[in-house]
Amino acid sequence: MRRPQLDIQLKTPEQIELMRAAGLVVARALRRMREAVAPGVSTADLDAIAEATIREAGAVPSFKGYHGFPASICSSVNEQVVHAIPASTQVLREGDLISIDCGAVLNGWHGDAAITVGVGEVEPALLKMAAVAEDAMWAGIAAAARGAASGKGRLTDISHAVETAVRKGGRYGIVDGYGGHGIGTEMHQDPHVLNHGRPGKGPRLVPGLALAIEPMITMGSPRTVELSDGWTVVTRDRSMAVHVEHSMALLDDGVWVLTAEDGGRARLGDLVTSRQTADSPAV
Repeated sequence: MRRPQLDIQLKTPEQIELMRAAGLVVARALRRMREAVAPGVSTADLDAIAEATIREAGAVPSFKGYHGFPASICSSVNEQVVHAIPASTQVLREGDLISIDCGAVLNGWHGDAAITVGVGEVEPALLKMAAVAEDAMWAGIAAAARGAASGKGRLTDISHAVETAVRKGGRYGIVDGYGGHGIGTEMHQDPHVLNHGRPGKGPRLVPGLALAIEPMITMGSPRTVELSDGWTVVTRDRSMAVHVEHSMALLDDGVWVLTAEDGGRARLGDLVTSRQTADSPAV
């Protein structure tokens, strides 16, 4: 079923179950990459872990071949914000920050998530920025759940919650022009989900809506430039950046964070759907 205007794809509970399976593949790949991050590891090494994990689950990397993208993950280090291409020559060093964005498609349904990980000993200010982005993402997801439950929620309630959490956390730039998106039978669908804005605008938050929520913040300017490879986005002032993401879906009785191994229970509590209790543990 698709809603008019923005061509928003609403999912049935059964379709959301299928998306959860894809989300768990992504969660497993990200967990394995997080465990592997260390000084001396290349971003190509991490990409190999992701592809092996995804394919052993019977899934396909969403990113590989997408508009010509050559890898299974985006591996953005330090001032790189998003879409950096893994390379054997990009070797992680003590004190780096790396954002790992990963997607998988299983039985025609997509999962998409990102984590930011510190490499070895990292400056506390950088770790705080990563924690602020994480908190902002969860604030956005909680706003979606509450908005759907009230029957009054609108898309920009998510944007406003993300922005409010970032502003509360410190003086950070909220990256211009990039944000979350709908997700389902395609990796990127309507609607676009900004990480800033006034509440109460845009499409209604209703059961069946599946979104990827992904704050991107910097230690400096929110402005970015794309490098000559046609993919890698860096901060214009070369300040450090972080990026986190989860895919989530709204159901009649709550939200399901499809790419969180616990479905979002630890961060969201009773806002999480009862369908989560039927989840088999991730392996």
